[in-house]
Amino acid sequence: MFTHVMIGSNDLARSKRFYDATFVALGGAPGETDARGRLIYVHNGGRLMITTPIDGQPATSANGGTIGILAANAEQVRAWHAAGKANGGTSIETPPSERPNGQFVAYLRDPDGNKLTVRSMPVDKA
Repeated sequence: MFTHVMIGSNDLARSKRFYDATFVALGGAPGETDARGRLIYVHNGGRLMITTPIDGQPATSANGGTIGILAANAEQVRAWHAAGKANGGTSIETPPSERPNGQFVAYLRDPDGNKLTVRSMPVDKA
């Protein structure tokens, strides 16, 4: 359905440190910078792009918005959360934990305040 998700940043170098660390923790690669200076992260068929706003106004985070990213397992969720906190992110909501539906979930705000979640799908406990 979607081709990509684009979010704004007021400091692309700071965003690159944060997103490079968190995507590497998920088994992905550091981001690439396109000709317009936007950061591009491609992972598991999805694409996240970070840019300074084209209207020249400061970037702001979405009130009520969350970007969800898939992890392979709980260990990757924990690694993502730790990498994010170590690179300017803020832990929010609950600590990384298993939900009643079996998903393992963690939440962070990136250095610009964007809300992110990473989750692994339930493991068949049969």
